[in-house]
Amino acid sequence: MSFMQKYNFLIRKIHSLTGIIPIGVFLTEHLITNSFALGGAEYYNERVEAFQQLPFLVGIEIVFIAIPLAFHTLLGLYYVYLAKNNVLEYKYFRNYMFYLQRITAIITFVFVVYHSYTTRIGRAMAGIEISYEFMNNIVSQPVFFIIYLIGMLAAVFHFSNGIYTFAISWGIAIGPQVQRKFQTICTVLFIALTAIGTAGLIALAA
Repeated sequence: MSFMQKYNFLIRKIHSLTGIIPIGVFLTEHLITNSFALGGAEYYNERVEAFQQLPFLVGIEIVFIAIPLAFHTLLGLYYVYLAKNNVLEYKYFRNYMFYLQRITAIITFVFVVYHSYTTRIGRAMAGIEISYEFMNNIVSQPVFFIIYLIGMLAAVFHFSNGIYTFAISWGIAIGPQVQRKFQTICTVLFIALTAIGTAGLIALAA
């Protein structure tokens, strides 16, 4: 018996948990930070600069963001590889959502790699600080704006729908009535985060 088979239940629980905490929390914070651009370039730069001055920021990013993200992403891609997609055979709502969860996992992975390189790794290598001007230079170009919009939508959907599956797998949402309520909550969250993310991108592209 392999390690994955022996500890499959525990690994899946940790995988779903990391998708909510800390990755989901970081995604929400990231979208809110981008929305500061609605207050103008100076306000955005002040907020980003304040964040960059946090003590032990690099360590925090590695331990609480990079490592959980790598674990969740690599394991998630493995689950995508194992998943049996049968939406053409079983055309019901949750099956479509299951399929979209896998598709958005791939899209989000590609986008995160690109985004991390351009705004974190590449920036560090070039010695350029993140600022309104830096982000504006990227997302003001229509092609990159669309890339960021698609990446943001995929990440928000994956997180919002992931909360629903998390609630079921952890025994929080038991029974059809509670599950319908969670579905409504997740839909509202998706709409809210999409609105915040889109507004932030438009402001950064202005």
